[in-house]
Amino acid sequence: MAKRAFLTWPDPRLRRPAAPVAEITDEIRGTWDDMIDTMEAMPGVGLAAPQIGVMLRLAVVDASEARGQAIRMGNPEILHASVKPRAHVEASPNLPGISAEITRPRAVTVRFIDAAGETVERDFVDLWATSVQHQIDHLDGRIFLDRLSRVKRDMMLRRFAKSARTA
Repeated sequence: MAKRAFLTWPDPRLRRPAAPVAEITDEIRGTWDDMIDTMEAMPGVGLAAPQIGVMLRLAVVDASEARGQAIRMGNPEILHASVKPRAHVEASPNLPGISAEITRPRAVTVRFIDAAGETVERDFVDLWATSVQHQIDHLDGRIFLDRLSRVKRDMMLRRFAKSARTA
């Protein structure tokens, strides 16, 4: 297992939808393990494969208090989202130093392929749900800032570009 490097905005791969996973192989399991190591090193509560340059629909999420409860997901898709919203400050290692409060559904039901290659449907609530939705956005070629107004998103991206130039 290994910690992988993050792509940095505006790498065009962060805007491309990831390819579906055909089957769960040892190589896919190894990628998930690397993703978990990378997520833990951030530290963070989720990671999508495109964030580290792997253009497959793979994600990991661990919003547990104790850690070590990572859920591995292949081809995750939201089947149902609650109408009750939840606001949370989100960030991404692909845009270091930038964060914004994003409102998303408080709960989601997600279908995905697990590490055993089985199709699973699972309910996620609160931070788990926020992280799963955030990762699915990455898999679809979107970043959390896309959920802001155009004016606020552009302001945040200008701030990021300025901080990247001075770093």
